[in-house]
Amino acid sequence: MTKGKVFLIGAGPGDVGLMTVKGLDCIKKADVIVYDRLANPRLLNYRKAEAELIYVGKSPKHHTLTQEEINQVLVEQGNAGKVVARLKGGDPYVFGRGGEEGEVLRAAGIAFEVVPGITSAIAAPAYGGIPVTHRDFTSTFTVITGHEDPTKENSNINWPRLAQDPGTLIFLMGVGNLAQIVAQLINNGKDPQTPIALIRWGTRAEQQVVTGVLDNIVAVVEKAKLKSPAVIIVGQVVSLRETLNWFENKPLFGRRILVTRSREQASVLSEQLEALGAEAWEYPTIAIKMPEDLTALDTAIQQVGGYQWLIFTSVNSVKIFFERMKANKVDIRSLGDVRVCAIGPKTREALENKGLLVEVMPAEFRAEAIVEALKERVKAGEKVLLPRADLARPILVESLKMMGLIVDEVTVYQTVISDEDSELLLEKLKEGAIHLATFTSSSTVKNFIKLLNGNLSLLDGVCIACIGPITAKTARESGLTVHIVAEEYTTVGLVKAIVQYYNKER
Repeated sequence: MTKGKVFLIGAGPGDVGLMTVKGLDCIKKADVIVYDRLANPRLLNYRKAEAELIYVGKSPKHHTLTQEEINQVLVEQGNAGKVVARLKGGDPYVFGRGGEEGEVLRAAGIAFEVVPGITSAIAAPAYGGIPVTHRDFTSTFTVITGHEDPTKENSNINWPRLAQDPGTLIFLMGVGNLAQIVAQLINNGKDPQTPIALIRWGTRAEQQVVTGVLDNIVAVVEKAKLKSPAVIIVGQVVSLRETLNWFENKPLFGRRILVTRSREQASVLSEQLEALGAEAWEYPTIAIKMPEDLTALDTAIQQVGGYQWLIFTSVNSVKIFFERMKANKVDIRSLGDVRVCAIGPKTREALENKGLLVEVMPAEFRAEAIVEALKERVKAGEKVLLPRADLARPILVESLKMMGLIVDEVTVYQTVISDEDSELLLEKLKEGAIHLATFTSSSTVKNFIKLLNGNLSLLDGVCIACIGPITAKTARESGLTVHIVAEEYTTVGLVKAIVQYYNKER
């Protein structure tokens, strides 16, 4: 059997956006992913469906597997011919024991590559408003393990040198040894008034920063109940935090928000939320699929020039409609004098990208508003083509027919329950780590309730935000308490409503 290959990947400090492109590509290709406690579990969402997950997480007081056992896992999987992604928090060669794993793999004759990651030693301070170097303070920084017992007789750390070093000192994994680290620095000559900061879960929604001076930091940390994992920064650069703190000043900082849109659309909402400081967890509850029977859609497309009106209610309907036009070899010029109506600016934008001008876009982005916008523009007997989802509400068709219009409603796509793995999401809900859930359609609400098996208690303490009144009505009828309803029924409007809600809360 051909031996596999192991990629020793630095998963970065926590913010998924800080993962390297190469590291993400390795995750997507891996047969097996071996990951630890400090690697953000959201990265696992990028794996291929059949990839095996092996958790080898280690914490200060508990090891799922010893390092020797982890080494053996990597060798076994490599010998089995697997492509293995070994995900390690930060960088694999910065106190990540990646060098030891590489030595074992080389001895076993298994090929490996190292994919460097952004170490928390520089990322956590940056997100905490602390530059590790600054021309007015220091031109050097030193990264030191915080794991070593500072009181042991034969230390590998030169405490006298560190205490006299004017540069920034950065200790990784040292919360449990904080008192001894501080004592060693002071006893070896470091000024007790030297600024010091601890940053827990830097770059994540849970980021917590505590500052003080060497003389009082132990008491300050105990009062704040700050636990591991945290980065310790010692030096004058800590005094810049008040000026350079940017991450925690974002309006949605500290909020972990669930995005339930389809995989094709989730990234748009996630990007908007994360730009404002939130951590977006994508869990698509719906998937967009072509109809099983395309006959009605294709027939309508082949006769599209015979309609007076073409009404699109979503970006999905635009995308698939024009894909089928191409598949049927129907020229866009066949639309001729057909007039176009769209719900929402994104749908209009999608149509304009196809070279079509939208004549009507209602002020409100729902079916009832379309009827109001069209009533002065249409004539009885005109033909309307309405390509839309299989589960769309019937009120639009009924209302248009009451106006004397001839309506051909064709299914352009189906909304089905997503087959996403729900284990990680359910774990976060049980931990109380999700602060807000967004819903952009009635389908996302219904499918999410099915995911929970009706156990709505998992949403206790979770704010519910809906894109509009129709979605909110479905949520309430499903037993959810709705806290936020967007006034503008778009993702932009939803994000704006979320920001306003948290601003009032503050």
